[in-house]
Formats: sequence, structure tokens, C-alpha cells
Amino acid sequence: MMSNEKGLTPSFQEGTSLQEYNEQQKQFITFTIGEEEYAVDIMVVREIKAWSETTHLPNTPEFMRGVLNLRGLIVPIFDLRCRFGLGLTETTKMHVIIIVHVENRLVGILVDAVSDIIKVSEGEIQDVPKMDRNIDDEYLSGLVTVSERMVALLDVDQLFNPQAIETGIAMGEAASGEEK
Repeated sequence: MMSNEKGLTPSFQEGTSLQEYNEQQKQFITFTIGEEEYAVDIMVVREIKAWSETTHLPNTPEFMRGVLNLRGLIVPIFDLRCRFGLGLTETTKMHVIIIVHVENRLVGILVDAVSDIIKVSEGEIQDVPKMDRNIDDEYLSGLVTVSERMVALLDVDQLFNPQAIETGIAMGEAASGEEK
């Protein structure tokens, strides 16, 4: 990050305490889908786990891979590549599920790999330019540049349709009740 003539970073202004500066910082977990890098706010991430097979449910959207029993909780798993219209992920042992908290529910997102944890100040987050692309604007909360790479910040509350989550959980609970 470049400093101004007084040696301060652009987001750390004179008169700002270190505590206030740290409160302006947000942390994100970055991950990849193909060649693209995305991030979610670390505050919504509950855990990261290795890929494991899911129980497929009938009559669910293609991007919903199924459900997973996570310590007694039925968690719907969404294929982010497919959610972005890029086709189903051909899973390997290298793929990862990021468990996030969305609308009072836990949801798993299937990604290629987790990359890093980044710390970003509010001032470093840029608006998403209006243009044609594979992901809808409403899913993105901004863009940041980290070490010369562009990272798209995802808004998980907008990314997942609450109705799809509820339907997936209800079907998963019904299926696990039948297994008993």
C-alpha cells in the first residue's frame, strides 16, 4: 500500500486512533473457482472442510449439490461454479466446502480451493463496474486488488435464495428422517 507525504496509508487519516483504524478493517477468506478469485467476509464463515459426497435431493436447482449431515445439522451444499452459470464442478479430493452463515442458516459452498485470508480497509473496496459478465451484480459487494490480483467480494445474503435454502433443508430433514 502506498503512503502519502506524511507516511500514512490512505485509509489511516490523521486523528484516527489505531483502534478506529483496525475497526475499519475487514477480513475476508479468499478462494478460487477456476482462474477467478472470490472472497467472503470472515465473519460469516463457520468452518472449512474437505469435500465429501452429499446426498442428492430430487427437484432441487442444479447448483444445489445436495445436503450434508454436519454434526446433526442438515446443511445444503451449493456448487458456486454452477451457481455462476459455469457448469457443474467435477469434484476431487482437493475441493473444499466453506460453511457460511446465511439468513439464520448454515449453507455450504463448494469451491476449488481456499487461498488466503486478506485484511482490507473500507476505502480499498471498489464498486463493481456495470458490464456483461457471468455473475450478477447483486451477488458482489465490491472488488479489491491484493498483490496485483483482483478479488471479487461476494455478498452471501444476496447469493443464496432463502427459499432454495429452506426447500433444501426441509427435503434433507425429510430424507434423513426416512433413513432412521
